[in-house]
Amino acid sequence: MKQTTRIRLSAMMFLEFFIWGGWFVTLSPFLTNNFKASGSTQATVFSTQSWGAIIAPFVIGLIADRFFNAEKILGVLHIIGAALMYKLYTADNVSAFYPYVLAYMILYMPTIALVNSVSFKQMKDPEKEFSSIRVWGTIGWVVAGLLISYLFHWDSKENAANGLLKNTFLMTAIVSLLLGLYSFTLPNTPPAKTAGGKINLREIIGLDALKLLKDKNFFIFFFASILICIPLAFYYQVAPDFISNIGVKNPTGKMAIGQVSEILFMLLLPVFFSRFGFKKTILLGMLAWAVRYILFAFGNAGDLSFMLLTGIALHGVCYDFFFVSGYIYTNSKAGEKYKSAAQGLITLATYGIGMLIGFEVAGKITDVYKIADNSFDYKMIWIIPAAIAAAIFLLFALFFKDEKKQLQ
Repeated sequence: MKQTTRIRLSAMMFLEFFIWGGWFVTLSPFLTNNFKASGSTQATVFSTQSWGAIIAPFVIGLIADRFFNAEKILGVLHIIGAALMYKLYTADNVSAFYPYVLAYMILYMPTIALVNSVSFKQMKDPEKEFSSIRVWGTIGWVVAGLLISYLFHWDSKENAANGLLKNTFLMTAIVSLLLGLYSFTLPNTPPAKTAGGKINLREIIGLDALKLLKDKNFFIFFFASILICIPLAFYYQVAPDFISNIGVKNPTGKMAIGQVSEILFMLLLPVFFSRFGFKKTILLGMLAWAVRYILFAFGNAGDLSFMLLTGIALHGVCYDFFFVSGYIYTNSKAGEKYKSAAQGLITLATYGIGMLIGFEVAGKITDVYKIADNSFDYKMIWIIPAAIAAAIFLLFALFFKDEKKQLQ
């Protein structure tokens, strides 16, 4: 790959995930401070990510793979997304906010697959080349958080209370427009299939991979993948508001520690995977979820703030050791014929079904332990997902048979 192409693709990844990190991390504090939203209402808003993940395969399979160049669809989706982000910036209540965030997530989630398609098309050896480009997406997410906390200070307790978190939507709208226009300059990425080909809905949403569930180990992994998204949803939906409410300074910037950790453990993952195998690696990821929430339950913004920061820093272990390991495991189990279908099925199960359930559970638990406005029994709120993660850990440890030899 030419160096200029590498730079262009890296810039695309940077902007793609800067956009997501530029508003999603602060969404919960925004809903709390600007709309006084309950936990259940926040769950409804956060679930738009899941609906976007469920609908995304249809957008890619029915349109992107058949009729138009990926880079052109990417451009159109982000330009429309910029307009929707501006409408989120101007919304003055949840009822006005929700339709736009739903429409936005339905359009944004397919772009994750599109930036991957544009990248893979330019690579001779994706297994070696992709990670060095994808890492710029995580850097973009981190930079967005640092700007919000340390340059603009929109997430400080005073500014958040005064409604300044809505500026994150304006910033994201501008960057989304920039990426939309930039996308039309990206390398040519024509449709993967001809428009005249037969539409196979089973292939589009990964149903062809359901036969993999006949394998007991894969079924246990699949089931655990859905369940682990319940504690994952707590992190996305509750953690930013929690960190802000208890008085941690520069909360969005502190949350970015998780993405820095993600980069580090992404590099360490091959070492763990080759030395310990899939089962022990993924169990470590599950255990990390339980540990991080115990740290959240007993930490504070004062002398025990290190517990909160450690919990955030465990994000790399939580995400990489479970989800990235899971993608590798799924790829090894599927075989050439079902690789794409299997990855689509796992994505649908986790970011679609699993997160949809998780956001609903997180919202109800938050409402149950609400004491007053912006006051919650956070110890109980975090102990519950810690217990769920621990239960999934035990389930997986007992019933999943180690396949270390098979995966090497």
